[in-house]
Amino acid sequence: MTALDNVANKPLVVVNDIAMTFDVSASLLTRVLERQPKLLLQAVDGVSFEIEKGKTLALVGESGCGKSTVAKLMVGLYQPTRGSMTFDGLDAHATYQSRKNNAGLKLRERIQMIFQDPYASLNPRWVVEDIIGEPLKEHGIITDAAELKAKVGDLLTSVGLSPLDGPKYPHQFSGGQRQRISIARALATNPEFLVCDEPTSALDVSVQAQVLNIMKDLQKKRGLTYLFISHNLAVVRHVSDSVGVMYLGRLVELADKQSLFSTPRHPYTRMLLDAIPKMHDTGRARTAVQGEVPNPLNPPAGCAFNPRCPHANDRCRSERPVLTILHGIKVACHAVQEGRI
Repeated sequence: MTALDNVANKPLVVVNDIAMTFDVSASLLTRVLERQPKLLLQAVDGVSFEIEKGKTLALVGESGCGKSTVAKLMVGLYQPTRGSMTFDGLDAHATYQSRKNNAGLKLRERIQMIFQDPYASLNPRWVVEDIIGEPLKEHGIITDAAELKAKVGDLLTSVGLSPLDGPKYPHQFSGGQRQRISIARALATNPEFLVCDEPTSALDVSVQAQVLNIMKDLQKKRGLTYLFISHNLAVVRHVSDSVGVMYLGRLVELADKQSLFSTPRHPYTRMLLDAIPKMHDTGRARTAVQGEVPNPLNPPAGCAFNPRCPHANDRCRSERPVLTILHGIKVACHAVQEGRI
């Protein structure tokens, strides 16, 4: 392997043991009067992964598992309680906070986010050309009005819209078109890494496919790297190169797409895949995901999945499993590591 190959295979994004704790306590006065303890919510607890340049890592899991919190940690909307994120060799969170030579602003040019709800993420009082042009002006990339208008037109064209849509307001567009506007805004600063927080979940199925195809085309043309957050495994199968399965703030399985869908290891991953309707298994009863996600304010001891797991034993109920490499797949499960399943 040459030195050039080593550079090519070096991950662009490295997340190490990242965690986020929220204080959800009542007010100080209420706690004093009612003698309540401080209440802390561990939204993300020790998540680690890497993403190679030009690749897509998808994070999946049920609502409340911490996926969107991870997304916001990636773009600096939250400062992590613990752990680190390295982007192209830079300590991302330290750089976000840095005011030296506008380092934080420059990093934000390279990392952008597409939000979940296209109805809430666009300012209804602004026309489209102002929405897409704002990052270009804020980062000082383009200041000339004519040049800015031309650039906005190019960005609209790149997502399948027309430059003539620039003077229109968001309410004049459908949900799918609004999400295209959000993508164009995210691309304005010519980023290398896009964090996509369920970008198609608010859209109709037919429109989802159009938006996903646009994102895949843009990835090929621009060499973009994606962190794709979703709860829809069919979408994940279409867009991802590797998949991380999250449960109650932790990664329970991390594998390349083919391995995860063909031979899922963790009982939770198996449960999620069993719930997907399959074209050729119309006579087979589907297994619904059993039980409820535990209260994150009071998680169970040991493995967080043990109350819902058919393979749980005493060790699972007392000792929390660690994400371990097994046959090239990372999995956090005592039953898998012991060969019981």
